[in-house]
Amino acid sequence: MPFRSPTSGPVAALSLVAAAAVLACGMTACSSSSGSSGSSDKGSEAASSGDAHTANVTITSADGCKLDRSEFDAGPITFKITNKDATAVSEVELLSGQRIVGEKENLPPGIPGEFAVKVSAGTYTVYCPGAKTEKQPITVTGAADSTTDASTAALLKTATDNYAGYVTTQVGYLLDSVTKLNTALHGTDLAAAQDAYMKARPFYEKIEPVAESFTIGEDSLDADIDARANDVPAADWKGFHRIEKGLFQDKSLAGLGTFGDGLVANVTKLQSLTKDLTYQPTELANGAQELLDEVASGKITGEEERYSHIDLLDFANNDEGAEQAFAQLQPVLDKIDPTLSNTIQTQFAALDKLVDSYRSTSNASGYVLYTDLTDSDKKSLAAAVKAVQEPLSKVASKIANA
Repeated sequence: MPFRSPTSGPVAALSLVAAAAVLACGMTACSSSSGSSGSSDKGSEAASSGDAHTANVTITSADGCKLDRSEFDAGPITFKITNKDATAVSEVELLSGQRIVGEKENLPPGIPGEFAVKVSAGTYTVYCPGAKTEKQPITVTGAADSTTDASTAALLKTATDNYAGYVTTQVGYLLDSVTKLNTALHGTDLAAAQDAYMKARPFYEKIEPVAESFTIGEDSLDADIDARANDVPAADWKGFHRIEKGLFQDKSLAGLGTFGDGLVANVTKLQSLTKDLTYQPTELANGAQELLDEVASGKITGEEERYSHIDLLDFANNDEGAEQAFAQLQPVLDKIDPTLSNTIQTQFAALDKLVDSYRSTSNASGYVLYTDLTDSDKKSLAAAVKAVQEPLSKVASKIANA
């Protein structure tokens, strides 16, 4: 679940998606993504066709990732995505330099999707990992029209400032908890190490989209911190889930100290990258959506914590992170669309109540093990997540056009 965008400098790290250009350019100059490949094959025709605030992205197995235009006006841009038949492609990202400023995941063939951002002038890259043509540069020109009144602008600034503080706090807790985990991994008490693992997981899950926003080059962190088995080549597998396998499947501390050292180093790097990070409002909205996408694509299936089976702990903290991001935007959404705001609040409350019903003192994670859930339980959880996802997916566009 995935806030990916912010600034540069000590920047880097969701996920929710707009801070590296005015979505992200607000704090750093926009630049083209190094290593971008591919370009529009229609030249100026692509630049002039369509709506300058709408990007229609078509994904096919034959041609890869194609846009209907290559130039856009500064301000809100909605990316409308159609995956016709490319089974190897499941997401579309907008990059500013090496940072993700917006994205949509879980795009199997035949399922459309979209995401909205608000960007300033600069060069960006549309990236479809796994596509035949993976990357296409786009140019954003001009200055964004501002229709935001003073009170709304103040609320949006408060929202992004508060969220930055939330991320900083959570990353601090994360570093403290993985340091304790590493100490346990260098010891001899397996049960203590298992407990330390469970105590460290929540803080990453709350801000996962921020970490996921650093996915390219030396600042690529999410795979090093949170890759699951088979997500990366076996020789490159490290981080939380490599440690999880040793603790809960192998039930041995042998060799885990090295992985603990690496985890502490990567979280320390994450802290340095996020320390002065600033965010754009659409990042918060997209990040909240991404966290729930994480729940729907991984936690619901039980694939995330496949050795410890503490998926509900991750589930609960993805939910909390999404709700915190939305809560910062809620005062603005109350003004823009109070009905939508109320719907999202109501559905979040229902999801929270359902997740809380699985709390248990029988496991150190604080929740029942995922293997104890029935098919009916899983269907109920999936339905509750979807009930939040659908209205929440509209927030980024509302905010971008505020």
